[in-house]
Amino acid sequence: MRPLRAALARLGHCLLLAFLLGVWELISGVWLPTIDRNLVTLMPPPSAVGLAAWELIANGDLPTHLWASLKRELMAFSFALTAIPLGIAMGWWRGVREQVDPVIEILRPIPPIAWIPLSLLWFGIGDAQNQFIIFLGIFFPVLINTIAGVKNIETNLIRASRSLGASEFFILRRVVLPAALPQIVTGIRVGFGFGWMALVAAELVGASSGLGFMINDARSVLRTDIILVGMLTIGMTGFFIDLVVRRLSRHLLPWSLAVAK
Repeated sequence: MRPLRAALARLGHCLLLAFLLGVWELISGVWLPTIDRNLVTLMPPPSAVGLAAWELIANGDLPTHLWASLKRELMAFSFALTAIPLGIAMGWWRGVREQVDPVIEILRPIPPIAWIPLSLLWFGIGDAQNQFIIFLGIFFPVLINTIAGVKNIETNLIRASRSLGASEFFILRRVVLPAALPQIVTGIRVGFGFGWMALVAAELVGASSGLGFMINDARSVLRTDIILVGMLTIGMTGFFIDLVVRRLSRHLLPWSLAVAK
């Protein structure tokens, strides 16, 4: 009975989503055709979008483009993790922060999309260009949250460690890093989201595969159903990535209230 109640509770969370899909189906599938059937081409109903998704899955196009986007995201994320040691250094040593902070604060407000023209000239069309744009989207949220996590550590913990004769490296490894991890995880969650959005923008103009490329290719042949499939896949994948990060956080950081929700 308990698994059944849990399943019903989860279904209850989707009531608003089901209602919105029903309204969408009525508007696009019933009302718009009575006005002008061409309008259905511009805004197909969920049933048509579902059919297009099934066709793309069956012929392998959707999994191929999704995997291409995920590979770029994960590769860029691996490079963006350099923000963690840099953020710890900036949060811990004032001299490092004073030197690096002006550079970071000049580059940080520049949106990743603004780098696309230069990145196309530097890297050409391909994975390197896409990964560079994603890297920019992930790097700064992780860096800022890491700095904040280090600076907000309870000073009594540091004083107690030093009074017991702990070395600087020991304090960084056993006190600073564990205490800052919840904030770092928050930065990773935010960074993944920004990176995923930046990825699609980069793929729209500088890729030959991926979800962004699929959306742009469908636009050129007026396949709005495929465009919506791409958009919904982006949203659902982003939601799944965030869910995985949150679940891992709960297991790896059970002491933190910041990641308990």
